[in-house]
Order: sequence, then structure tokens, then C-alpha cells
Amino acid sequence: MFSKLKEIKNLRSQAKTIQGLLADVSVEGSAAWGKVKLKMSGNQEVQSVDIDPELLTPAKKSDLEKALAEAMTEANKKAQKAMAEKVRASGVSLPGLK
Repeated sequence: MFSKLKEIKNLRSQAKTIQGLLADVSVEGSAAWGKVKLKMSGNQEVQSVDIDPELLTPAKKSDLEKALAEAMTEANKKAQKAMAEKVRASGVSLPGLK
């Protein structure tokens, strides 16, 4: 039982280390031919959203919604890839990560 508790403590420590490494990572997702841009940290926190004013009209509402979803998805994939690279480079051993 104590070995499990020690293992959990080690995993928490490794997770904090990884969060610190990822705080400095920034990725960008874009959609609608660059009219919607979204920046996200390596910890998958949205840092900024830039929307071309052309998409802010009521007639373009559905286009804007689709573009935001696409930009978020793209940035999220990039953040996940950056996370995996940082974890591998740090030498931290997490179960299930190859």
C-alpha cells in the first residue's frame, strides 16, 4: 500500500514538472483562411482569439462558429503534440506514454 502512495506522489510531482514545462509553450490554430486565429498554451489554455471583423456580422454567425471550432481543434492538436514532445524530452516516465 505504501508503494502505491509513493507512486502516486511521484506521478503528481512529474505532472507538476510537466505543467511547468508546458507553460512556456504556445501554439496557434487558424481557420477561415486565417480570418480566425486562436493561441493556446501547452497546458491547453486559450491565450487569445483574433477574429476578422468581416466575420462579426449576423449573416456570418455560422461561419464564425465553424471557424472557431476548427481553430480550437487545430490548436488543441498542436498543443497535444507539443506536450508529448516536452514529456519525452524531459525524461519523465508516464504510464501509457511511449
